[in-house]
Amino acid sequence: MRRLFLLLMMFCTLPAWADNLDDLFTVAGWPQQRAHFNDALSAAQQRYSNNLPPAVYQALVNNSNQRFAPEAMDKRARDQMRKNLPDANPALSFFQSPLGRKIVAAELLATRRDQLAKHAQGLPRMEASATRQLLINHLSRALPAREAGAEVSLAIAGVAADSLSSMIPGLLGGGQAQSMLNGQRQRLMDQIAGELDNTLLYVYRDLSDPELEEFVTFAESPEGKTYYQAALAAIRAGLAVGQSTSNLTQ
Repeated sequence: MRRLFLLLMMFCTLPAWADNLDDLFTVAGWPQQRAHFNDALSAAQQRYSNNLPPAVYQALVNNSNQRFAPEAMDKRARDQMRKNLPDANPALSFFQSPLGRKIVAAELLATRRDQLAKHAQGLPRMEASATRQLLINHLSRALPAREAGAEVSLAIAGVAADSLSSMIPGLLGGGQAQSMLNGQRQRLMDQIAGELDNTLLYVYRDLSDPELEEFVTFAESPEGKTYYQAALAAIRAGLAVGQSTSNLTQ
């Protein structure tokens, strides 16, 4: 779970604003991160293939491919961000800057398939000065990394439960599935929190202390907080954790 770090993910009818949101979506690396998620999903499907009966496995593959169809995921995420981000310009300006592009590149590298495989047993322990550790601590509180990481893990793990429910109606009815997910969500967030500072130190290891301080300043600003809360809502919408595949809007 520690290797799935995903750092990530306006309600207006003006076309220019819509274009800015699309630009932000691209510049901040959302399409690539979604592709990295689909890579992780394919790896999870392969692991399940050795442990499930063929019929159950095929149902899982069909269900997950439908639930996590790239275009549908992107649409759900964009629609949710549009509802929660009144003005995309501040975040767009930040991520278009040299520092913003450097941050996105670091995040995309961290979630690439080969990097996840390389660090399957955990990330190396990072040494940091007191100043850098303080900056990272501020960043870990500003970014919704615990919540986003938990949603990614639950999305992949929840496919099997959703597939079984579709094959055996009523198996996880009466809110039982959602209750199980909520319990796992808190456990995963607690687990991520224990490794979060070291994870951020590793992911952003190529940022200088002044660059890291500038990143923290943005993340803690009103504009940064609004963006990251909208991003978390977009991640949840895109992954649709806890929702039945049959009820998802395509």
